[in-house]
Amino acid sequence: MSVMQNKTVRDEICRRAREAFRADLQAAPQKTLRGGYAEDSYDPAPLPDAELDRLTDAYLEAYTFWGLVFLDAASWRHYLSPLIDYTFRHMDDPKVVVEGLLHNLRPPDREPPRLASLNAGQEAVIVAFLEQLAFSDGSANRDFAMQVLEEWWTP
Repeated sequence: MSVMQNKTVRDEICRRAREAFRADLQAAPQKTLRGGYAEDSYDPAPLPDAELDRLTDAYLEAYTFWGLVFLDAASWRHYLSPLIDYTFRHMDDPKVVVEGLLHNLRPPDREPPRLASLNAGQEAVIVAFLEQLAFSDGSANRDFAMQVLEEWWTP
């Protein structure tokens, strides 16, 4: 697949992710990535703050890897679409944001579940996203994405 075709596929997956996770993205997360990051450091989770928790690349880079693991299912889903978009914009760079996202798409699922909280449309987007990461030239996370696909997302 050409570079232009890959970009078109990635753009379509991002569009589908925004649609599939629209309600989750529009809802304020009960816990933010910044809050999860604080918990990882054994600090109390700060209250959400619209300015401090703005979904910028810098915010995702600062808080995703250590913060995502501490989120409840609804808060976790809130961040999936922006993280998919971020990942596609940084395909060739093994950023810890992408690694953090991939770790959080692996089993075992939690109690209450996060992976099993996804509806069929959301699952389809995640599979398309992981396949794009696993099978695209220039993806810095090909092997890890393939592992994640095999562990949970493919029959």
